[in-house]
Amino acid sequence: MPFVDESHPLWEVKNLKRALHAAGVALWSWSVETDAFAMDEQAFELWGLPQKSEVTFEDLSSRIHPADRDRVRAAFTATRALIGAYEIDFRILLDQEIRWVSARGLGNDEGLHKGQMSGVFLDVTGRKQAEEGHELLAGEMSHRVKNLLAIAAGLTNLTSRSTTSVEEMAKELTERLTALGRAHDLVRPLPGHQGRAALLGDLIAVLLAPYDDSGAFSGRIRVAVPRMGIGEVSATTLALVIHELATNSLKYGALSVGSGMLDISGTSLDDEVSMVWTERGGPSVAPPDGQGYGSKLLNRSVSGQLGGSIKTDWSEEGVIVTVTMNAQRLSR
Repeated sequence: MPFVDESHPLWEVKNLKRALHAAGVALWSWSVETDAFAMDEQAFELWGLPQKSEVTFEDLSSRIHPADRDRVRAAFTATRALIGAYEIDFRILLDQEIRWVSARGLGNDEGLHKGQMSGVFLDVTGRKQAEEGHELLAGEMSHRVKNLLAIAAGLTNLTSRSTTSVEEMAKELTERLTALGRAHDLVRPLPGHQGRAALLGDLIAVLLAPYDDSGAFSGRIRVAVPRMGIGEVSATTLALVIHELATNSLKYGALSVGSGMLDISGTSLDDEVSMVWTERGGPSVAPPDGQGYGSKLLNRSVSGQLGGSIKTDWSEEGVIVTVTMNAQRLSR
């Protein structure tokens, strides 16, 4: 068996290269005088560039996201004035793919050797995507909590119009809030289920039950949609859409007043299912100045999960929302 001298410099360099490659670390050096970059094989692969002895900042700049380009150039120039370690995160474009890269090194000429500054590139795309996901989730949770508080206030006002005593109001409001709790369960995914979750009409009826008066205004919500089953994933998404539309109606639209009426109709044609949400008898409404979080949430849910689109008609008689969905997506 041959003897391996683990203290030999060549053995150490090979193992160091293996460790860097396994960790996804790409090496670079930058000449502060000529502005030239030298990179190892892993760096060229990360940037999607053909290998050559030197690359300029302009070569790299062509791959940097336009929104980050000036910031990255200014940050690299400023690194010589920084004391200690620095880290610059930015996006690069590879065809249609966006990657997040982190450039790290030492500033204040501490890392300068023979006119060269050295550092590493790391692919941090996974971390950035996770951070964006957490921010999106936090925003969505905040939006839902605010909506639930508004719904509770709206249901209290709604119940007061159809009851004549405190006891009756307390009983009916409790029933409405309990129904709202059951409906809210449909707005979150339930793991471990297979097959179809419910009929489309039944799902809409359950979600809207808390908003329908049981007294003088009973029956002001009408649901007439095709009889069809929908899957677990699409049921969660569709429940979120209905929940958002009902919240807006309770705060601003037909459900905010006793005379308001709500009609949900639908059609199924070939591979497309349409649902039309029509409000009548409520206060006049106007398009918002900008797109709020709720509108973004609706558009993202319908286009992303249901493979469709959403269109809003701000008519004088009342808002009309048309949601088109892919039939195959609804069955999932």
